[in-house]
Amino acid sequence: MEPDLSTLEEYLDDTDVNGYLIDADSEDSDQYYLSGFDAPDPFVTLYDGEVRLLFLRSLEYGRAKKEASAATVQRGSEFDLEGKIEEFGRREARYRVLAEFLESHGVSSVAAPPRFPLRTADGLRELGVEVVADEEGAITEIRATKTDEEIDNIRDAQHANEAAMARAEELIDGATADDDGVLHHDGEVLTSERVKEEIEVTLLRHGCALDETIVACGADAADPHDRGSGPLEAGEPIIVDIFPRNKRTNYHSDMTRTFCHGSPSETLREWYDLTAEAKAAALDAVEPGASGAEVHDAACDVYEDADLPTLRSEPTTETGFIHSTGHGVGLDVHELPGVAPGADDLEPGHVVTIEPGLYDPDVGGVRIEDIVVVTEDGYENLTDYEERLVVVE
Repeated sequence: MEPDLSTLEEYLDDTDVNGYLIDADSEDSDQYYLSGFDAPDPFVTLYDGEVRLLFLRSLEYGRAKKEASAATVQRGSEFDLEGKIEEFGRREARYRVLAEFLESHGVSSVAAPPRFPLRTADGLRELGVEVVADEEGAITEIRATKTDEEIDNIRDAQHANEAAMARAEELIDGATADDDGVLHHDGEVLTSERVKEEIEVTLLRHGCALDETIVACGADAADPHDRGSGPLEAGEPIIVDIFPRNKRTNYHSDMTRTFCHGSPSETLREWYDLTAEAKAAALDAVEPGASGAEVHDAACDVYEDADLPTLRSEPTTETGFIHSTGHGVGLDVHELPGVAPGADDLEPGHVVTIEPGLYDPDVGGVRIEDIVVVTEDGYENLTDYEERLVVVE
Protein backbone atom coordinates (compact mmCIF):
# COMPACT_ATOMS: atom_id res chain seq x y z
CA MET A 1 0.00 0.00 0.00
CA GLU A 2 1.31 3.44 -0.97
CA PRO A 3 -0.29 6.04 1.32
CA ASP A 4 -0.91 9.57 0.08
CA LEU A 5 1.46 11.67 2.18
CA SER A 6 0.83 15.00 0.46
CA THR A 7 -0.95 16.26 3.57
CA LEU A 8 2.12 15.36 5.65
CA GLU A 9 4.31 17.36 3.28
CA GLU A 10 1.98 20.34 3.67
CA TYR A 11 2.18 19.94 7.45
CA LEU A 12 6.00 19.98 7.35
CA ASP A 13 5.95 23.13 5.22
CA ASP A 14 3.47 24.83 7.53
CA THR A 15 5.47 23.82 10.62
CA ASP A 16 8.75 24.93 8.98
CA VAL A 17 10.64 21.72 9.75
CA ASN A 18 12.33 19.45 7.23
CA GLY A 19 11.42 16.03 8.56
CA TYR A 20 8.89 13.95 10.47
CA LEU A 21 10.32 11.43 12.95
CA ILE A 22 8.78 8.39 14.64
CA ASP A 23 10.60 6.27 17.25
CA ALA A 24 8.38 3.27 18.09
CA ASP A 25 7.65 -0.34 17.27
CA SER A 26 4.93 -1.23 14.79
CA GLU A 27 2.33 -1.60 17.53
CA ASP A 28 2.20 2.15 17.04
CA SER A 29 -0.16 2.43 14.09
CA ASP A 30 1.39 5.66 12.81
CA GLN A 31 4.75 3.89 12.69
CA TYR A 32 3.33 0.92 10.80
CA TYR A 33 1.42 3.16 8.39
CA LEU A 34 4.39 5.38 7.55
CA SER A 35 7.09 2.70 7.43
CA GLY A 36 5.05 -0.13 5.94
CA PHE A 37 7.06 -2.45 8.17
CA ASP A 38 5.94 -4.72 11.00
CA ALA A 39 8.51 -5.23 13.77
CA PRO A 40 8.14 -5.92 17.50
CA ASP A 41 11.11 -3.76 18.60
CA PRO A 42 11.38 0.03 18.28
CA PHE A 43 12.96 1.49 15.17
CA VAL A 44 13.15 4.95 13.65
CA THR A 45 11.27 6.22 10.62
CA LEU A 46 12.10 9.57 9.03
CA TYR A 47 9.96 11.23 6.39
CA ASP A 48 11.72 14.00 4.48
CA GLY A 49 9.83 13.63 1.23
CA GLU A 50 10.90 9.97 1.26
CA VAL A 51 10.43 7.28 3.88
CA ARG A 52 13.75 6.31 5.53
CA LEU A 53 14.29 3.68 8.22
CA LEU A 54 17.03 3.34 10.83
CA PHE A 55 17.61 0.24 12.95
CA LEU A 56 19.92 0.54 15.93
CA ARG A 57 19.99 -3.25 16.07
CA SER A 58 20.65 -5.27 12.93
CA LEU A 59 18.12 -8.01 13.72
CA GLU A 60 15.37 -6.66 11.43
CA TYR A 61 17.66 -4.94 8.90
CA GLY A 62 17.64 -7.66 6.25
CA ARG A 63 13.91 -8.23 6.40
CA ALA A 64 13.24 -4.50 6.30
CA LYS A 65 15.27 -4.09 3.11
CA LYS A 66 13.00 -6.67 1.48
CA GLU A 67 9.62 -5.72 2.97
CA ALA A 68 9.53 -2.08 4.06
CA SER A 69 8.00 0.72 2.01
CA ALA A 70 11.13 2.84 2.31
CA ALA A 71 13.55 4.65 0.01
CA THR A 72 16.46 3.84 2.34
CA VAL A 73 17.04 1.32 5.13
CA GLN A 74 20.07 1.87 7.35
CA ARG A 75 21.50 0.46 10.58
CA GLY A 76 23.50 1.75 13.48
CA SER A 77 26.76 0.21 12.29
CA GLU A 78 26.77 2.64 9.35
CA PHE A 79 27.17 5.42 11.90
CA ASP A 80 29.77 3.64 14.09
CA LEU A 81 27.30 2.68 16.82
CA GLU A 82 29.75 0.41 18.64
CA GLY A 83 32.48 3.04 18.69
CA LYS A 84 30.07 5.61 20.03
CA ILE A 85 28.93 3.20 22.75
CA GLU A 86 32.53 2.79 23.90
CA GLU A 87 33.08 6.55 23.87
CA PHE A 88 29.76 7.91 25.15
CA GLY A 89 27.81 5.01 26.66
CA ARG A 90 24.83 3.24 25.15
CA ARG A 91 22.18 5.90 25.71
CA GLU A 92 24.07 8.91 24.34
CA ALA A 93 25.46 6.78 21.51
CA ARG A 94 21.92 6.15 20.36
CA TYR A 95 21.14 9.86 20.16
CA ARG A 96 24.39 10.61 18.35
CA VAL A 97 23.70 7.91 15.77
CA LEU A 98 20.19 9.25 15.29
CA ALA A 99 21.49 12.82 14.92
CA GLU A 100 24.04 11.68 12.32
CA PHE A 101 21.34 9.74 10.50
CA LEU A 102 19.25 12.91 10.27
CA GLU A 103 22.24 15.01 9.21
CA SER A 104 23.12 12.51 6.46
CA HIS A 105 19.73 13.25 4.90
CA GLY A 106 20.02 17.01 5.37
CA VAL A 107 17.52 17.12 8.21
CA SER A 108 18.14 19.50 11.11
CA SER A 109 14.59 19.95 12.41
CA VAL A 110 11.80 17.42 12.86
CA ALA A 111 8.22 17.21 13.98
CA ALA A 112 7.33 14.27 16.20
CA PRO A 113 3.97 12.68 17.05
CA PRO A 114 2.22 13.26 20.40
CA ARG A 115 3.58 10.06 22.00
CA PHE A 116 7.18 10.46 20.82
CA PRO A 117 9.65 9.43 23.58
CA LEU A 118 10.62 12.50 25.63
CA ARG A 119 14.06 10.99 26.27
CA THR A 120 14.76 10.76 22.54
CA ALA A 121 13.50 14.31 21.95
CA ASP A 122 15.71 15.71 24.72
CA GLY A 123 18.72 13.71 23.52
CA LEU A 124 18.37 15.11 20.02
CA ARG A 125 17.83 18.66 21.25
CA GLU A 126 21.05 18.48 23.25
CA LEU A 127 22.82 17.66 19.99
CA GLY A 128 21.32 20.66 18.19
CA VAL A 129 18.37 19.02 16.44
CA GLU A 130 15.14 20.98 16.64
CA VAL A 131 12.24 18.73 17.73
CA VAL A 132 8.71 20.14 17.46
CA ALA A 133 5.69 18.38 18.98
CA ASP A 134 2.96 17.50 16.48
CA GLU A 135 0.16 18.03 18.95
CA GLU A 136 -2.66 17.17 16.53
CA GLY A 137 -1.17 13.94 15.14
CA ALA A 138 -0.80 14.60 11.41
CA ILE A 139 -0.38 10.95 10.41
CA THR A 140 -3.28 9.85 12.58
CA GLU A 141 -5.45 12.33 10.70
CA ILE A 142 -4.16 11.07 7.35
CA ARG A 143 -5.00 7.49 8.37
CA ALA A 144 -8.64 8.45 8.90
CA THR A 145 -9.26 8.49 5.13
CA LYS A 146 -8.92 4.96 3.80
CA THR A 147 -7.76 3.86 0.37
CA ASP A 148 -9.69 1.20 -1.54
CA GLU A 149 -7.06 -1.32 -0.43
CA GLU A 150 -7.54 -0.40 3.21
CA ILE A 151 -11.31 -0.68 2.89
CA ASP A 152 -10.87 -4.15 1.41
CA ASN A 153 -8.64 -5.05 4.36
CA ILE A 154 -11.36 -3.96 6.78
CA ARG A 155 -13.95 -5.82 4.74
CA ASP A 156 -11.87 -9.01 5.05
CA ALA A 157 -11.65 -8.57 8.82
CA GLN A 158 -15.41 -8.05 8.93
CA HIS A 159 -16.04 -11.33 7.09
CA ALA A 160 -14.07 -13.11 9.81
CA ASN A 161 -15.96 -11.15 12.44
CA GLU A 162 -19.29 -12.34 11.08
CA ALA A 163 -18.14 -15.96 11.13
CA ALA A 164 -17.18 -15.54 14.79
CA MET A 165 -20.48 -13.84 15.62
CA ALA A 166 -22.35 -16.70 13.95
CA ARG A 167 -20.49 -19.18 16.14
CA ALA A 168 -21.38 -17.20 19.28
CA GLU A 169 -25.03 -17.04 18.26
CA GLU A 170 -25.00 -20.77 17.46
CA LEU A 171 -23.84 -21.58 20.99
CA ILE A 172 -26.50 -19.38 22.56
CA ASP A 173 -29.19 -20.68 20.21
CA GLY A 174 -28.23 -24.31 20.88
CA ALA A 175 -28.25 -23.97 24.67
CA THR A 176 -30.93 -25.11 27.08
CA ALA A 177 -31.94 -23.44 30.31
CA ASP A 178 -32.09 -25.26 33.65
CA ASP A 179 -34.70 -24.55 36.34
CA ASP A 180 -32.69 -21.55 37.52
CA GLY A 181 -32.43 -20.10 34.03
CA VAL A 182 -28.74 -20.91 33.62
CA LEU A 183 -27.81 -21.89 30.07
CA HIS A 184 -26.15 -25.23 29.32
CA HIS A 185 -24.52 -26.47 26.13
CA ASP A 186 -23.29 -30.04 25.53
CA GLY A 187 -23.91 -30.90 29.16
CA GLU A 188 -21.87 -28.01 30.55
CA VAL A 189 -22.78 -24.56 31.83
CA LEU A 190 -22.47 -22.07 28.97
CA THR A 191 -20.26 -19.28 30.22
CA SER A 192 -19.05 -16.01 28.81
CA GLU A 193 -15.57 -17.51 28.80
CA ARG A 194 -16.67 -20.51 26.70
CA VAL A 195 -18.30 -18.31 24.08
CA LYS A 196 -15.26 -16.02 23.94
CA GLU A 197 -13.01 -19.03 23.44
CA GLU A 198 -15.10 -20.18 20.46
CA ILE A 199 -15.02 -16.65 19.04
CA GLU A 200 -11.24 -16.57 19.26
CA VAL A 201 -10.81 -20.02 17.69
CA THR A 202 -13.10 -19.07 14.81
CA LEU A 203 -11.19 -15.86 14.21
CA LEU A 204 -7.87 -17.68 14.16
CA ARG A 205 -9.22 -20.03 11.50
CA HIS A 206 -10.08 -16.96 9.43
CA GLY A 207 -6.65 -15.34 9.80
CA CYS A 208 -7.63 -12.92 12.55
CA ALA A 209 -6.83 -12.43 16.20
CA LEU A 210 -7.99 -10.26 19.09
CA ASP A 211 -6.68 -9.52 22.55
CA GLU A 212 -10.11 -9.68 24.12
CA THR A 213 -13.78 -9.48 23.29
CA ILE A 214 -17.07 -8.80 25.04
CA VAL A 215 -19.68 -11.42 25.93
CA ALA A 216 -21.59 -9.74 28.73
CA CYS A 217 -24.86 -10.96 30.20
CA GLY A 218 -27.47 -9.31 32.42
CA ALA A 219 -26.08 -6.66 34.77
CA ASP A 220 -22.62 -7.07 33.23
CA ALA A 221 -24.09 -5.79 29.97
CA ALA A 222 -25.06 -2.54 31.69
CA ASP A 223 -21.40 -1.47 31.56
CA PRO A 224 -20.49 -0.85 27.89
CA HIS A 225 -16.92 -2.11 28.32
CA ASP A 226 -17.48 -4.93 30.83
CA ARG A 227 -15.92 -7.96 29.12
CA GLY A 228 -18.39 -10.30 30.84
CA SER A 229 -17.77 -13.40 32.91
CA GLY A 230 -19.52 -16.44 34.33
CA PRO A 231 -22.69 -18.29 33.33
CA LEU A 232 -25.07 -16.93 30.71
CA GLU A 233 -28.74 -16.84 31.64
CA ALA A 234 -32.06 -17.15 29.82
CA GLY A 235 -34.26 -14.06 29.53
CA GLU A 236 -31.27 -11.72 29.96
CA PRO A 237 -29.56 -9.57 27.31
CA ILE A 238 -26.25 -10.97 26.09
CA ILE A 239 -24.09 -8.34 24.38
CA VAL A 240 -21.50 -9.82 22.00
CA ASP A 241 -19.01 -7.23 20.76
CA ILE A 242 -16.18 -8.52 18.52
CA PHE A 243 -13.36 -6.32 17.21
CA PRO A 244 -10.75 -8.54 15.52
CA ARG A 245 -7.50 -7.65 13.76
CA ASN A 246 -6.49 -9.34 10.52
CA LYS A 247 -3.05 -10.84 11.20
CA ARG A 248 -1.81 -10.29 7.65
CA THR A 249 -2.89 -6.67 7.15
CA ASN A 250 -3.26 -5.47 10.78
CA TYR A 251 -6.63 -3.86 9.97
CA HIS A 252 -9.60 -4.24 12.32
CA SER A 253 -13.33 -4.54 12.09
CA ASP A 254 -15.94 -4.03 14.80
CA MET A 255 -19.49 -5.38 15.26
CA THR A 256 -21.93 -5.84 18.14
CA ARG A 257 -25.15 -7.80 18.45
CA THR A 258 -27.41 -8.33 21.45
CA PHE A 259 -29.12 -11.68 21.95
CA CYS A 260 -31.63 -13.12 24.39
CA HIS A 261 -32.22 -16.84 24.93
CA GLY A 262 -35.88 -17.09 25.85
CA SER A 263 -38.48 -14.41 26.40
CA PRO A 264 -37.10 -10.94 27.11
CA SER A 265 -38.80 -8.53 29.46
CA GLU A 266 -41.09 -5.94 27.95
CA THR A 267 -38.50 -3.24 28.74
CA LEU A 268 -35.68 -5.18 27.11
CA ARG A 269 -37.69 -5.71 23.96
CA GLU A 270 -38.64 -2.02 23.87
CA TRP A 271 -35.00 -1.01 24.35
CA TYR A 272 -33.90 -3.29 21.55
CA ASP A 273 -36.44 -1.84 19.13
CA LEU A 274 -35.47 1.71 20.10
CA THR A 275 -31.78 0.93 19.61
CA ALA A 276 -32.46 -0.52 16.17
CA GLU A 277 -34.37 2.68 15.39
CA ALA A 278 -31.54 4.84 16.72
CA LYS A 279 -29.02 2.97 14.58
CA ALA A 280 -31.20 3.40 11.50
CA ALA A 281 -31.57 7.13 12.20
CA ALA A 282 -27.82 7.55 12.64
CA LEU A 283 -27.14 5.66 9.42
CA ASP A 284 -29.59 7.89 7.58
CA ALA A 285 -27.49 10.87 8.69
CA VAL A 286 -24.19 9.46 7.38
CA GLU A 287 -23.02 11.27 4.25
CA PRO A 288 -20.07 13.38 3.15
CA GLY A 289 -20.17 16.79 4.80
CA ALA A 290 -22.30 15.66 7.72
CA SER A 291 -20.44 15.98 10.98
CA GLY A 292 -19.91 13.09 13.34
CA ALA A 293 -21.76 15.25 15.86
CA GLU A 294 -24.83 15.40 13.62
CA VAL A 295 -24.87 11.62 13.25
CA HIS A 296 -24.62 11.29 17.03
CA ASP A 297 -27.47 13.76 17.47
CA ALA A 298 -29.69 11.62 15.22
CA ALA A 299 -29.28 8.67 17.58
CA CYS A 300 -29.84 10.84 20.65
CA ASP A 301 -33.07 12.21 19.18
CA VAL A 302 -34.61 8.73 19.05
CA TYR A 303 -33.82 7.96 22.67
CA GLU A 304 -34.82 11.36 24.01
CA ASP A 305 -38.13 11.25 22.11
CA ALA A 306 -38.81 8.04 24.06
CA ASP A 307 -38.02 9.88 27.35
CA LEU A 308 -34.78 7.98 27.90
CA PRO A 309 -31.69 9.83 29.12
CA THR A 310 -28.62 10.48 26.99
CA LEU A 311 -25.39 12.24 27.88
CA ARG A 312 -26.59 15.05 25.61
CA SER A 313 -29.77 15.62 27.64
CA GLU A 314 -28.35 14.67 31.05
CA PRO A 315 -24.54 14.98 31.14
CA THR A 316 -24.29 13.24 34.52
CA THR A 317 -26.56 10.29 33.78
CA GLU A 318 -25.21 6.82 34.50
CA THR A 319 -28.03 5.03 32.67
CA GLY A 320 -29.51 5.29 29.19
CA PHE A 321 -27.33 6.19 26.20
CA ILE A 322 -23.98 6.79 27.90
CA HIS A 323 -21.41 6.76 25.12
CA SER A 324 -20.81 8.19 21.66
CA THR A 325 -22.53 6.78 18.59
CA GLY A 326 -19.32 5.54 16.99
CA HIS A 327 -15.67 5.90 16.08
CA GLY A 328 -13.25 5.35 13.25
CA VAL A 329 -11.77 1.91 12.60
CA GLY A 330 -8.58 0.93 10.78
CA LEU A 331 -5.15 -0.03 12.05
CA ASP A 332 -6.56 0.88 15.47
CA VAL A 333 -9.97 -0.33 16.58
CA HIS A 334 -10.63 3.19 17.89
CA GLU A 335 -9.27 6.00 15.72
CA LEU A 336 -10.39 9.08 13.83
CA PRO A 337 -12.94 10.23 12.86
CA GLY A 338 -15.28 10.46 15.81
CA VAL A 339 -19.05 10.06 15.71
CA ALA A 340 -19.62 12.06 18.85
CA PRO A 341 -20.28 15.56 20.18
CA GLY A 342 -17.83 18.03 18.65
CA ALA A 343 -16.65 15.61 15.94
CA ASP A 344 -15.62 16.94 12.53
CA ASP A 345 -17.23 16.39 9.14
CA LEU A 346 -17.26 12.97 7.55
CA GLU A 347 -15.47 12.49 4.22
CA PRO A 348 -15.46 9.77 1.57
CA GLY A 349 -13.11 7.01 2.70
CA HIS A 350 -13.87 7.41 6.40
CA VAL A 351 -14.73 4.08 8.04
CA VAL A 352 -16.84 4.41 11.17
CA THR A 353 -18.97 2.35 13.50
CA ILE A 354 -22.59 3.18 14.27
CA GLU A 355 -23.33 1.65 17.67
CA PRO A 356 -26.05 3.22 19.82
CA GLY A 357 -27.02 1.47 23.05
CA LEU A 358 -28.96 1.63 26.31
CA TYR A 359 -27.73 0.59 29.74
CA ASP A 360 -29.15 0.15 33.23
CA PRO A 361 -28.16 -2.49 35.82
CA ASP A 362 -31.84 -3.17 36.48
CA VAL A 363 -32.40 -4.13 32.83
CA GLY A 364 -28.96 -4.97 31.50
CA GLY A 365 -27.79 -3.49 28.25
CA VAL A 366 -28.52 -3.38 24.54
CA ARG A 367 -26.09 -2.37 21.79
CA ILE A 368 -26.26 -2.93 18.03
CA GLU A 369 -23.23 -2.00 15.93
CA ASP A 370 -22.47 -1.92 12.22
CA ILE A 371 -19.34 -0.69 10.45
CA VAL A 372 -19.72 1.53 7.38
CA VAL A 373 -17.55 3.40 4.88
CA VAL A 374 -18.54 6.92 3.84
CA THR A 375 -18.92 7.17 0.05
CA GLU A 376 -19.30 10.08 -2.38
CA ASP A 377 -23.10 9.97 -2.05
CA GLY A 378 -23.77 8.36 1.34
CA TYR A 379 -22.31 5.21 2.84
CA GLU A 380 -21.73 1.51 2.24
CA ASN A 381 -22.52 -0.82 5.11
CA LEU A 382 -19.71 -3.36 5.41
CA THR A 383 -21.80 -5.40 7.84
CA ASP A 384 -23.90 -8.25 6.49
CA TYR A 385 -25.23 -9.87 9.64
CA GLU A 386 -28.82 -10.26 10.74
CA GLU A 387 -30.18 -8.33 13.69
CA ARG A 388 -32.43 -10.26 16.04
CA LEU A 389 -32.84 -10.14 19.78
CA VAL A 390 -34.53 -13.46 20.53
CA VAL A 391 -32.61 -16.55 19.40
CA VAL A 392 -34.86 -19.08 21.20
CA GLU A 393 -38.44 -18.34 22.25
